[in-house]
Parts: sequence; structure tokens; C-alpha cells
Amino acid sequence: MPYAHITGWGVSIPEKVLTNDDIAQMVETNDEWIRSRTGIAERRIVSPEQSTATLAADAAMKALEVANINPADVDLIIVSSSSPEHIFPATASLVQDHIGASKAGAFDILAACTGFIYAMDMAAQAIRSGSMQVAVVIGSETLSRFVNWEDRNTCILFGDGAGAFVLQGSEQPGGVLSATLRSDGSGADLLTILGGGSRYPASPDTLEQGLHYVQMDGRAVFRFATRVMAQATRDAAEKAGLAVDELDWVIPHQANRRIIETAARNLKLPMEKFVVNVDKFGNTSTASIPLATVEAAEDGRIQPGDKIVFVGFGGGLTWGALTAEWSGPFTGERARQVWPYRFVRLYSVYSRFRSKMLQWIRKVESLIWGRHS
Repeated sequence: MPYAHITGWGVSIPEKVLTNDDIAQMVETNDEWIRSRTGIAERRIVSPEQSTATLAADAAMKALEVANINPADVDLIIVSSSSPEHIFPATASLVQDHIGASKAGAFDILAACTGFIYAMDMAAQAIRSGSMQVAVVIGSETLSRFVNWEDRNTCILFGDGAGAFVLQGSEQPGGVLSATLRSDGSGADLLTILGGGSRYPASPDTLEQGLHYVQMDGRAVFRFATRVMAQATRDAAEKAGLAVDELDWVIPHQANRRIIETAARNLKLPMEKFVVNVDKFGNTSTASIPLATVEAAEDGRIQPGDKIVFVGFGGGLTWGALTAEWSGPFTGERARQVWPYRFVRLYSVYSRFRSKMLQWIRKVESLIWGRHS
């Protein structure tokens, strides 16, 4: 049975920084209040030209570069997002076209902030089944566009960004080892964006009621998160045959530092084993786990062979954890023979040009047929 190894990773981070002091100019709050309750100091905000799909595509290309994989060799793209480009088409399909992954299937998954873990497990299962060899899993968010900037309970929390992993099949043991996925829909009302779906389609009334903004019962979500984070970590580690104290790293969803500290106490693990960067990016929902992981991988904290649990929670309510042995890019006989990466970038540009040409041709054909109908 093939194993699904994490062989590439990348992030896309908007340039604009929004500090707590900046937010204090918009709503009644201050830096000390936000830091003491959340651990957040600043967050990133997309520019008008950026979107969930553009961030996702950029992160995916960087991950493919690390893995030394040609986009044409990708079999599957999964995008997890709480702020997708559209209701449909899938954001993943836009990414597939943008990066030139001409043979890849693509779909989105929605499990709120736990979505990246769900997507990782689904991609790993596809690789284990033998039906896929290379998958790209992306968490991408532009939640700043769904935040009410007059609501100090939510606008202080969320930021934008994207992170991506490449999963690659190999007969060598390692990679994704286990996963625990859970949901409790009885808590669906605790963290929501109600407007825009079939239940509350967009209308003047939904706009007036603010149903297109993030709505959250912060205290209830805090209680839920502190209850499930430690248990999910234990479950995933146990399924992988590991004791909690054998873990090298726990990489949690970056929602609130106090939640992470409570999970550490419940697991009886030192905070030094937790990767935390919520202070710099805020809550980036599905992007938070890959953003934290890539930072730790690039600064040398995470090394090949390290045992890691990724753990998260979110609206739904959903929660889950995934255990993996860190692999790093394949080398030697396991490495794929692919183009040098400068040609991969050129191939991506060519694919986007070809896509635009096909769109133009379809429009011309439509005009011609319209005149003769």
C-alpha cells in the first residue's frame, strides 16, 4: 500500500499588515485588550487585486517548486476554504487552470477551520488507494471580506493568507499516518456566515441584517475548542501508535493563543512543542495550519522524521487531527524526473495564455452561432 508523504510546501501572504492599533482606529478596542485575550498582534489583508484563488495558486506553485513537481504531473487539487472565490465553480478548478495542472481533478471542501485537516486526509486516502500519485492540498482565505469591521468581537480575529502541501505516493513508510475527523451539527449556530446560500439567498434584507458577515458566539466556541483539541490530538496519536509525549510537534489551528495554551496543559506538553504564529497572522481559518507549518519548516525547527500532529476546530461544529511523519522532498530514486523549475513557471504562464485563448474562441463561436440562429 502506498504511503502519502508531504514533499512540498508553500505559502502566499498578503503584503498589507493591519495592526491592533490600526483596528483601534475603527472600533473601540486597544492593543493590550486584543493581545491579552487572543495573542494576536497583527494580521494580513489582501489587496483589491488578490482573491482566495490567486493566493491559493501562488501557494500551490511554491509548494510544487519545493517538491520539484511539474504541474502537469498533479493528479488532484483540493482547496479548503471558508471564503471561496464563488459558490461555484470550485476555487480548486480556478487554481487547476491557473497553475497549468492539465490532468488534475479538482474540488473544494468546506469544513470551516478544520477543512485543511479534512482535505489532507482525503488526499492521503486517494494516494493510499493507488488511484492518485500526486495531490496538492491548499487552505486559502480572504476572510477580511466577510468581516464586519464595526463588530469588535470578530474583526480583531481574522486575517488573510494561503498555505499548500504537496502529497506524493511512495512505498516507503512515513507521511500521513492517521486521522481523526469529527462533527457536531447541534452547534452550527455558534460560528456562521448565514447569507448567500439557499436558506438565506442574497437580498436587501440579508444585507441589512448583516447575514453575509461572520457571526460568532466567542465564549461558546472557546469552551468547545478547549474541550476537543486535546482529545483529538490524543486520538490521532494513538491511531498512529504513538504516545503524546513521543510527538515532536503539535501544530494547532491558530485561532487564539489561550486555546492553544489550554490544550498544552491538558496534554501535559510544554508550549515549546507547539508551533504558534497567531501573533503575526491572526485566525486565517483553513490556512492557519499550513502557514504555521511552513514557517517552522523553513526556519529549521521541523526536520525529516519528526512526528507531528496537526489539530484544528471550526464552524460546523467540526474538529479533527492528523498525525504525520515529516518527509521533505523526495531525493535519489524516489525523486521524479521533471523539468527544471524555471520551465515549470513558463509552463504555467503558457497554460494561462492557452486558457484565455480558449475562452476568447468560445466567445467568438457564441457570437457567430448567435447571428446564424
